[in-house]
Amino acid sequence: MTTTDVATMSFEQAMAELEQVVRDLEGGDVPLDQSIALYERGAVLKKHCEAQLKQAQEKVEALTLSEGGQPTGVKPVDGL
Repeated sequence: MTTTDVATMSFEQAMAELEQVVRDLEGGDVPLDQSIALYERGAVLKKHCEAQLKQAQEKVEALTLSEGGQPTGVKPVDGL
C-alpha cells in the first residue's frame, strides 16, 4: 500500500492501486489491522475514482454538436 495523497493521483493510478488493494484483501494473507487500513484506503480510492468518472461524464455531456454531428465546442457545466 502506498502513502501517495489520493487527491493528487490520476484516475489510472488510483484504479491500479484500488485493484491491488482488492487483490490483497481477497488473498486473505493480510493481518486484521492491515486489512482494516487497506479497506479504508480502498474506500478513499473508490471515492476518488468515482468523482473523476463523474467529472469526465459531465464534460462529455457538455460537448455540443453541430447539426452535422461534429463537435463545435464545450458548453460550461456548473461546478467544472
